[in-house]
Amino acid sequence: MTASCYVYYRTLADASEVKRVVGELQRIIERDTGVRGRLMRRADDPSTWMEVYEDVGTGDAFERAAAAAVERSGFARLLAGDARRHVERFVAP
Repeated sequence: MTASCYVYYRTLADASEVKRVVGELQRIIERDTGVRGRLMRRADDPSTWMEVYEDVGTGDAFERAAAAAVERSGFARLLAGDARRHVERFVAP
C-alpha cells in the first residue's frame, strides 16, 4: 500500500512568486525523495493553494524530507498571517 500527500495553505503572495518558490520547493523534494509534486490553486479562492504528491510510501520519511525542503526553500514567507501548511495523507481503500 502507498499513500498520497495533500498539502494546502493560504497565501497573499503574488501568484508568480508562489509558483517560483513552490517550484523550487518541489525541485528539492523531487531531488531528495524521487517524488514529483503538482501545484494547484483553489478555483473559487485564489489565495488557497495545494501541493499534491502521489505514491509517497506509508512511512514518515517523505513528510520529514518535505519538511526539511520547506525550511531550505524559504517557503514560510509566503504564508498569510497565521496560516500554516496543512499536510494530509490518504491511502486507497
